Amino acid sequence: MQAVIIAIGDELIGGASVDTNSAYLSAHLAERGIVAVRHVTVGDDAGRITEAITRAAEEAELVVITGGLGPTRDDLTRQALADAMGVELLEDARSAERIAAFFARIGRTMKPSNLTQAMIPAGAEVLDNDCGTAPGIAARLGQADVFALPGPPNEMTEMFERQVAPRLPDAGASARRILHAFGTGESDIGEKIADLMARDANPKVGTTAKGGIISIRIVADGETTGQAERLAEKTADEIRRRLGELIFGAGDQTLPSVVGKALKAGGLTLATAESCTGGMIGRMMTETPGASEYFLGGLVAYANSAKTAMLNVPAETIETHGAVSERSADAMARGAREKFGSDFALGVTGIAGPTGGSDEKPVGLVYIALTGAGGTKVHRHIFGGDRNIVRRRAALAAINHLRLALTHK
Repeated sequence: MQAVIIAIGDELIGGASVDTNSAYLSAHLAERGIVAVRHVTVGDDAGRITEAITRAAEEAELVVITGGLGPTRDDLTRQALADAMGVELLEDARSAERIAAFFARIGRTMKPSNLTQAMIPAGAEVLDNDCGTAPGIAARLGQADVFALPGPPNEMTEMFERQVAPRLPDAGASARRILHAFGTGESDIGEKIADLMARDANPKVGTTAKGGIISIRIVADGETTGQAERLAEKTADEIRRRLGELIFGAGDQTLPSVVGKALKAGGLTLATAESCTGGMIGRMMTETPGASEYFLGGLVAYANSAKTAMLNVPAETIETHGAVSERSADAMARGAREKFGSDFALGVTGIAGPTGGSDEKPVGLVYIALTGAGGTKVHRHIFGGDRNIVRRRAALAAINHLRLALTHK
């Protein structure tokens, strides 16, 4: 089965918002063996939306539309779908009641414009929205089943999972794996698994780079679900074998969550001392619920005076070697471990840019110190990219050094 995904909104065309809905839908349709053959982005123009829906229904058996179901004058998906179907819009009484009840529940006065969300193409079916006011729409157009879903990602995902996914056929036995790697570039990983990424291979293997994390997608087809699962797992095992410690997790695991799980399993604790990363390591480590069991706390010692006062970094160390140096990173990590009484501590200092660099210490230079009962090790990195990229990669690299240390413990 083939699908076309249509995202509606001037904000997507103009770059003010990023279309995450289409990526989500493609991934979840692929899990059911449904291939998205096209992603279409259309601005808030009824004629163009109608044209996109009509064309999509001619080339695919499934059309999923997101956005354009709000209460304002630029929300045109309802009318465009009705035009494509050649029918009129009719008010759905039950939807109108649900919208009014929603506003009553949150204690706000409903504007008359909100009732436009209860207008549904004649012959279509309403999909209830339990997270917002805009109901979705299910309809049939030619050979295609058409689903129009709200644009806000939380509303879209809830409606898709509860009301659309159960209606979709399994178009074939397939299995999916996602592995995550850190510590090298996408091209390096591509070279190591190049033969597995052949276009006509089964399973299909592809890579995606985002924020320094390389994700490897594996989609296997088989005559049965069991066969597809075995193919996917066999390929995942081979990729793990080739990439070794570069692989840190799978599925929805993140680098901080993997490290947090390892710390918790070992009954170990972590503290941080951050300069150039500005608390980013602490933020990443506390995104996982229950992080207080292993993350004791952190200090952002940005100024040299703070490094000395808060972390006991000797003033002469900074004067002699500089705040961005192996010695200063070492002293920061040791100071944090002593202050918090943790098993491990990370100390990070660097030049995030865009200014402050020199020939000896260029922009992107970062020292990361990891200290524990076995001593301290300092790692020197030079990260490319702008200030935000340098800071993010430095934070992830610090967490990854801890991961590797826990692996070898």
